[in-house]
Amino acid sequence: MSQPRPWPILSREHLQHCKVFDVSRLRTRSPRDGSEHDFYTIDAADWVNVVPLTPGGQLVMVRQYRHGSGDVTLEIPGGIVDPGETPRDAAGRELLEETGYAPAEVAPLGSVNPNPALFGNRLHTFVARGCAPMGDVNNSGTEETVVELVERADVGRLVDEGIIDHALVVAGLYAWERAGR
Repeated sequence: MSQPRPWPILSREHLQHCKVFDVSRLRTRSPRDGSEHDFYTIDAADWVNVVPLTPGGQLVMVRQYRHGSGDVTLEIPGGIVDPGETPRDAAGRELLEETGYAPAEVAPLGSVNPNPALFGNRLHTFVARGCAPMGDVNNSGTEETVVELVERADVGRLVDEGIIDHALVVAGLYAWERAGR
């Protein structure tokens, strides 16, 4: 069986810087018929999300307003990997900033591409065990989070009911479930 072939990139044009990502136009050539086409990509730094667990097994989650959906969402902590920072370090930083909780241990669960049609970056997921409150929530800039502890047994129901519906959060929770929690 033959496989799809890569489309050669003829040119790349940076179109817009949007604070947390950039938009580019790629001029490409179809390997099938040689025709040229434009495609648009979103260039972003890698992201992390964290499945934080208290010693009692509760998940430390956050509620926050999301402008794209216009709703307050229930999510696991996460964010952008800063320049010079490892994904593991970013996971610990984001957890502490968004929740005020610090972990005893952080372990990787894997990484995925958020949407290969548009993005080239990776989302790295970690589990953080032994999370305990260490200080206040320390949101930066325009971020505002409120901590909510969720029982492990309630996670599936919250996804099924659409209360947790952020696709990258669901992917992180799935990776955690596949790892045996």
